[in-house]
Amino acid sequence: MKIAFLANRANRIGTLLLAGTLLLGGCGYKTMPVPPENIVPKAIDDLRYTVDEKGVTLTWSYPVETIKGTDLTDIASFEVYRAVTPLDSYCATCPIPFGEPIIVPGGTMGGDGRRKGIYESALLRSGDKYFFKVRSRTSWWAASADSNIVTFVWHMPAKAPTGLQASGGDRTVRLQWQPAAQLMDGQPLDLPVQYQVLRSLDKKSFEKVGPAGKETRYTDASVQNGQNYSYKIQSVLQVDGNAVDGGVSEVTTVTPVDLTPPESPAGVTVIATSKGFKIFWENSTASDLQGYHVYRRAADQKKSVKIGDVESIYTIYEDNNAPAGGSFYYSVTAYDNMKPANESKPSAEATVRQ
Repeated sequence: MKIAFLANRANRIGTLLLAGTLLLGGCGYKTMPVPPENIVPKAIDDLRYTVDEKGVTLTWSYPVETIKGTDLTDIASFEVYRAVTPLDSYCATCPIPFGEPIIVPGGTMGGDGRRKGIYESALLRSGDKYFFKVRSRTSWWAASADSNIVTFVWHMPAKAPTGLQASGGDRTVRLQWQPAAQLMDGQPLDLPVQYQVLRSLDKKSFEKVGPAGKETRYTDASVQNGQNYSYKIQSVLQVDGNAVDGGVSEVTTVTPVDLTPPESPAGVTVIATSKGFKIFWENSTASDLQGYHVYRRAADQKKSVKIGDVESIYTIYEDNNAPAGGSFYYSVTAYDNMKPANESKPSAEATVRQ
């Protein structure tokens, strides 16, 4: 009886297992379901990092579209992946050993601006190389592809350079500063330091200008006259060929200004007409020419008086208001489009007698 009971029980369990297997097989979920393209976020492509004496801060923009191009209104969560490799055993061709993700809550996009995600970590060891990447999710089953990977070697950073000064010239800005002398923990520097110039048009978003260098001065020749530029300098510690971003100087703002006037006009001549005098001169080749000023001086005057302005496309002026009788001396200056304008020296005088 006991043997028969056990046999019947085994048959019933087998039947239930078979039914469960058939049921699961029939539902179509033998593997993870594939989410539709209209809910999978585009991969993050602007993952950035900054480091200081406390650790690293990662930032990125919330994705606003799916891989199909439809709009997203919120992100459920982000997955931050981290890998750590001792610098002395780093293998450039080996797979990056990312661990399990750290979950960062998401949220709605909100406002007109693009929302930023942020993650901070203070668990860094000197001499280790770190790698980070991020994925976003709209649900537990709809994850984006990997973001770009950022990597750095952490070491106690150098303090910021001091005494940043800037002077503006004609389409140039000259910068100079005092070098960093310590690490952020107060220890003396025992590694080489380079300096990265950072520039902004709005005092908010700063971009790198050129590569980091050893010098404590820099000339920026990629600027436009009349535009305000803000600068700051970041110390970059060099650790076994790896750059460790350090302290950032205070911001200084400068405006490049053209202080060089055009060349004086040449070939000034004057002829008498029935109404007065016509003054001619050669065209200026200055690229920033705004126009010309015409001056007249009577024989008994020591100083010329401006009698007219001429647009840059013309090289002639008619003076129909000269006093009757006597000799007159005419000269012409060229001026550029700066505010205030740079005016050339007067041309050689051309004389005429009424």
